[in-house]
Amino acid sequence: MKKARAVSLSELGSADVIKLIDIELPAPAKGEVQIRQTAIGFNFIDVYQRSGFYPLELPTGLGHEAVGVVEALGEDVSGFKVGDRVMYMNAGIGAYASARNVAADKLVPVPSNVSDEVAAAVFFKAMTAQYLVQKTYKVKAGDVVLVHAAAGGVGQILAGWAKSLGAFVVGTVGSQAKAAAAKEAGCDAVLDYSKPNWVEDFLKATGGKKANVVYDSVAKDTFLGSLDCTAPFGMVALFGAASGPAPEIQPEILNKKGCLFLTRPSVFPHNATPALLQENARAVFDAIAKGQVKVKIGATFPLEQAADAHRAAEGRKVMGAIVMIP
Repeated sequence: MKKARAVSLSELGSADVIKLIDIELPAPAKGEVQIRQTAIGFNFIDVYQRSGFYPLELPTGLGHEAVGVVEALGEDVSGFKVGDRVMYMNAGIGAYASARNVAADKLVPVPSNVSDEVAAAVFFKAMTAQYLVQKTYKVKAGDVVLVHAAAGGVGQILAGWAKSLGAFVVGTVGSQAKAAAAKEAGCDAVLDYSKPNWVEDFLKATGGKKANVVYDSVAKDTFLGSLDCTAPFGMVALFGAASGPAPEIQPEILNKKGCLFLTRPSVFPHNATPALLQENARAVFDAIAKGQVKVKIGATFPLEQAADAHRAAEGRKVMGAIVMIP
């Protein structure tokens, strides 16, 4: 048995429910790898799950992605050896831990040119951006792209990646204080979606052109405006709900606003098999190497302060990714 520390929730609610406990980790089972974790990625889905917006069965761990070093192999594991740097983002909830046993087919190798902190900061978010720009809507040169929450962890990656593909990118932020971060990420124009006339500001920024695709992770505060910003036959990709669930609409409204396409994609179905995971991971690390994906770590917290990390994220106090160090 290996001693480790892990976050355990016995109830759902505010960040106060996050508790760090001592555990004994058994040897890895058949098909598993034991990892000493060196960096843990925070994602807003962690908040949704901790709060009960996406309910979890209790008791539960928390977190989806981490980077670490292989310390032991279970039976029938091939492709990895002790000492390898690896990471995962879909191995089941429980990434908030100092060590963990993970199914080998959920792991990807971390390239030598990517640090542990950068990998933890970017992987889940970049894998989200990857399916959005390459699969949900394949961004191409000349497109007009609207990215909501463009100063956030996913938003910065998404804006920069779309810009590198030749799109004209308009980003929105929830406060003017975040505009500089969105601009630095690659946005051609930045708007404050908390202002009532932000849709008109969008059309001014584009010279009257509407968006070929709108990437909306804010939902409640932006969704109806997103529909108004979308060009005929364009797409609204609703992939999060940072401000709360999107308002319900009748499908006929999509017809009236220009035969729009509306989709609610998510990252896990896009990486549902080991082959897809490896393929998409290669695309992400290739984009990092090309400079299409740039990484900005907004804050680092020790694992013992995981609750503070959640409070900072919920309070919109961090621009960029949050990383926790065990």
